Amino acid sequence: MSNVTIKRVGELLRCVFEILWNKPDGLSAKEVLSLIPGSIQLTEEELKYSSITNLPRYERIVRLASIPIVHAGWLIKTEQGRWYITEDGYQACRKFVNVQDFYKESMRLYEDLRQSPAESIMVLEIAQEMAWVQIEKHFRQLHHTKLQSMLAELLRAMDYFPSWIAPPEKSRGNIDVIAFVDPIGAKGRRIIAQVKHKGQAVTLEGVRSFSSTLGSNDYGIIFSTGGFTNEAMRAVASGVFDKITALDTNAFFDLWKQYYSQLSQEIRHLLPLKSIYFLSRDP
Repeated sequence: MSNVTIKRVGELLRCVFEILWNKPDGLSAKEVLSLIPGSIQLTEEELKYSSITNLPRYERIVRLASIPIVHAGWLIKTEQGRWYITEDGYQACRKFVNVQDFYKESMRLYEDLRQSPAESIMVLEIAQEMAWVQIEKHFRQLHHTKLQSMLAELLRAMDYFPSWIAPPEKSRGNIDVIAFVDPIGAKGRRIIAQVKHKGQAVTLEGVRSFSSTLGSNDYGIIFSTGGFTNEAMRAVASGVFDKITALDTNAFFDLWKQYYSQLSQEIRHLLPLKSIYFLSRDP
């Protein structure tokens, strides 16, 4: 970025923050970067593709320049490639109104932390985003019965005891998997799980309907590949449905990674993972 001024970098970063400002749940990196050309006037040079990354130059500038912002704690980028502003990020924007000062302060914090070279971090971020796109696509292609099996085996890896999986011929209802907290179900407590696949986001009414199927000793899980509406997630997070856990593909995948080594080879085949190592110079 040697031929880009600090002021211009600051302007592009401020544009990113404006795009994300009223998005508390964030946006995917792809969405943020695609909105930049409509939010700020880009030069012909910035719109050209970089021979290094095969990305538009403005995208490469933003990706590299946003790395110090992340390490300053002002922006979060998840492994699934979702970006959102932190509370410190909102405060930094208000404090450093001048775009140059905003970027300079993030660079100062970044240098103090002695983080890995920005180019290496950018390569890792792009790889994670591309990997998540493929993983989401894989989830969408899986059959409903495969997801039932994956959830049941994940519960087994978490030291629960699946006792029933809805058969393929069963009409889809509110219950797909039942598991106990002990081997023979003597303690009486059960986990009741529902799998929602290839549909719209689960609504508050959907959560309420599922909740009505739970007995006094039951705990519920809703695994939805279509996610949940904001209203439904707020209700679950606030404790309105304190006996229900809501899992979208992100949350399910995090658990899948955590317990991957404890899953059988047969079940791993449904969502196989492989580690790729990147050079890290973090202290």
